[in-house]
Formats: sequence, structure tokens, C-alpha cells
Amino acid sequence: MHTLPGKGARPEQGVLTRDNDLNKTDETRQVVESMVNGLNDHTIDGIEAFFKSDFRWMGNAGCGTKCGVREFQDNWQRPFQAAFSNKVCIDEARIVQGEWMAAFGRQEATHSGEFMGIAPTGKRIEIRYMDFWKVQGGKIVDNWVNVDFVHVLRQLGQDPFDGHGWEAFDLGERVPPRPDHKI
Repeated sequence: MHTLPGKGARPEQGVLTRDNDLNKTDETRQVVESMVNGLNDHTIDGIEAFFKSDFRWMGNAGCGTKCGVREFQDNWQRPFQAAFSNKVCIDEARIVQGEWMAAFGRQEATHSGEFMGIAPTGKRIEIRYMDFWKVQGGKIVDNWVNVDFVHVLRQLGQDPFDGHGWEAFDLGERVPPRPDHKI
């Protein structure tokens, strides 16, 4: 149900966490922490120990969506490890409640292979991310991911916004526009 903002009914919120089993908090933490250790060990074959075989990995633009362990291995892990070596994942914050866990942090890696058409630079870079996992039956069944590829590209000398990023407002290089219509 939708109406105009501030004018009544609102869309239902938190649908995916409505039936969250809070008794699963410790199990969820253990599964995700073990998986992160596996990623830091550069595990590809064997990663299915942490993921349900048909889990969904849903990334932002540039990352894509992977359905199942095989797609995750072939279309995310292997290309990522081909582009970036000496990688370490650092969760800067973690929140876990029931069957859900979230984290944000960074990966530090060396750009040692082609990435988004950019030849290897040898630069040590930071790859910022946010992850949201749902764990059921001792395995990750869903993983929503946001990887800051724009930040990566900028470190490699590319500006996908061609100077039009809103950081220019923060730096005083451009004046932010104001709406001329009612929202």
C-alpha cells in the first residue's frame, strides 16, 4: 500500500526480517566469521562449506548477481582474485541478530591483474564494502553486497563520474542545486 509521503499509509517495512529467529545469533556469527576466515585464506574450492549450494549473492552495479556456489566461485571469486592479489578482508564493524549479520569494512589488495579494463598497476588499494548475510541451517542462504567500485576506479586513475560526482559540492568546487518543485 502506497500513498504520497506524509499523507497516510506507508509500504510495509522490514519484510525480510519479520520472522528472524533470535535464538540463532551465535550460530549466525560463527558461520559468517568462519566464512570470512575462508575468504582471507583465499579459499575458492571448499567455500561451499559456508554457503547453501543455491544461495543468492546480490551485488551492486558492476558486481552482478550470482545464483549458487558455482557462479559465486566462477563469476566473483576467481575474477576478483585474478585482479587483486595479497588481499585481506577487514570487517570494521559487525552487527548480528538472529539469522542476520551485517558488516562493513575494507579489503586491502594489490592491483595485479586486469580490472574493469584497467591493466595491472601494482598499486596497493582499498576496496570498501558492505555485506548483509542471512544464515539458515548453518549456511549462508542470501548475501546482499555493496562494493565501492567507484572508489577502486578512482584509486586506479579513472573517474566514472567525469568530474560530476557530488564530492565537488563538499569541496566547494560546485554549487549544489536545489529542488524547484514540491516533493
